[in-house]
This record gives sequence, C-alpha cells and structure tokens, in this order.
Amino acid sequence: MNSKTSAKLVSQLGRCLLSTPTVSTVGANQNGRVLLTSIRTLSAGATGDSKDGAAEKAIVSYWGIAPGKITKEDGTEWKWKSFRPWESYTPDMSIDLKKHHAPTIFMDKLAYGTVEVLKYATNLFFQRRYGCRAMMLETVAAVPGMVGGMLLHLQSLRRFEHSGGWIKVLLDEAENERMHLMSFMEVTQPKWYEHALVFTAQVGFFNIYFLAYLASPKFAHRVTGYLEEVAIHSYTEFLKEIDNGNIENLPAPAIAIDYWRLPPNSTLRDVVMVVRADEAHHRDVNHYASDIHYQGHELREAPAPIGYH
Repeated sequence: MNSKTSAKLVSQLGRCLLSTPTVSTVGANQNGRVLLTSIRTLSAGATGDSKDGAAEKAIVSYWGIAPGKITKEDGTEWKWKSFRPWESYTPDMSIDLKKHHAPTIFMDKLAYGTVEVLKYATNLFFQRRYGCRAMMLETVAAVPGMVGGMLLHLQSLRRFEHSGGWIKVLLDEAENERMHLMSFMEVTQPKWYEHALVFTAQVGFFNIYFLAYLASPKFAHRVTGYLEEVAIHSYTEFLKEIDNGNIENLPAPAIAIDYWRLPPNSTLRDVVMVVRADEAHHRDVNHYASDIHYQGHELREAPAPIGYH
C-alpha cells in the first residue's frame, strides 16, 4: 500500500469516527451492522436540567437505550431529565406540623442535644438569610436517607433477606431532599464561602452519620427526626419573612411546579409550603423507624411507609 492510498484511507476513517450522525436511529442491516443511537442533549432553555447553554449535541452509542420522548398531559414535552412525570406528586398539606418527640431517655436527649448544637451554629452563621439557610439545610438533610438506604441495602445482601421496603423509603427520602435543593438553587445565589461551608458540612456530616448509623440505627433515625423538626421550624420562619415582605415572593421555579404538580402561577411561598410538608413526613418516618428499633425490632419487621408524602 503506497502513501497516497494510506492517506486516503485515514481520511475516510477519520470522517467515519469523528462525524456526528444526523439521524436518531440506524437499525442493524442484514450484514450485522451494530445499532447506533443518537441522543440529543437539549440546551438549558429547553431542559432546565443543564446550565451551560451548550448547543445541541449528539451522543452516539450502539447500545440502543436512548429514552423516548416524554410528554405531559397537555401534550408539551417533558423537559426534566432527573425525574419523570409519574414520579411527581401532590404532597399532603394536612399533616400535623406541630408534632414533637419529647426526649425522655438518655439516647433521645443526646440526639436532641446534637441537633440543637447544629441548629445554633446554623442560626449564628445564616442569621435571617433563609434562602441560603434552606440550601444548607437540604444538602445535610439529604445525607441520612442515602446512608441508611445504603447500609440497609448492604445488610439485605449479606443476610439474604428482604428489607421490608425500607431501602426504597430511605433512598426516596434522600432524592426528595435533593429535589428541594434543586428547587431552591433557582431562587438563591450562595456566596463562595457558603459553598465552602456546604462542602465541609456535607463531608463531615456524612462520615459522622455513617458511623452513628453503624453503631446505633435507632439513635441515627432519632437525630434525623429532630433535624426534620428543625427544618419545619426553619421553613415556618421562611414563610413569615415572605408574608412580611422581607423576602420577595418570586414566581415558583419551573422544576418545582412540575415536581409537586403545582399550579402554573405558583410562587416561592407555595414551594416553601410543600417543602415544609415534605419535611413533616420525613420527621414522622424517621421517628417511626427509631421507635421500631427501640421496641426491639428490625425495620424489615414493620411495613415501610412507601409513598408516604
């Protein structure tokens, strides 16, 4: 093969390997060609999930697992990649927000005291900046469900036994808290040192909570229950600031409207209301989980409150 032929072959291969196909799917032909699937990545204005504003690009793969186009009930395209329409819901707003687990034994008092220390530090740092406080709160609140769900998952594998649905409940809780954060990120702009604080708090809290759950799940769940009680109080104060005109009642982020099935004209106040209701449900679930352990049972022995929100 001479040099001219080699150069031509390399040129043809380069165009085949580096070009982007314009069709969405190319099926396998009789000669056994592989399947090529093109997934279009929409810009930030179309998806809401990405913020780089990049132009449309195609991701090419022969695995053929590109999700199909999803539309809402009104026929418009579903623009969120992180959750689907059937994963959205309408929270139960009638839940009792004032319920409180009174600490009577030493372990509960320790859990309550731990949360009070964290509450004091948060109040000292954020003062009345409730948007940034919510951001900080949600980055920490998303940790317990992930840790608990992960450890129960590993326990289920080790013991060859079912979890009673608690793995799903705890991981759903973690995802729900993350969606709170995604919503508040649309209306608040944390400063660089608040980003640093969030990073530090998340790393520290994850490791401490992980060890606490290994040592005593009943203590860990009680801590989470008290954390959720603090969250309810914090969001109640957030609402007061909005009602008093100290915080602008902005239009609700689009992601929040779709996630909680809110009316199109919803506002920040409506978002805070549904988030507070979510926290009340998480409070109940974690205090319930702790009670199960205190009564000498394992979580798998009690029915998990799947779909409790």
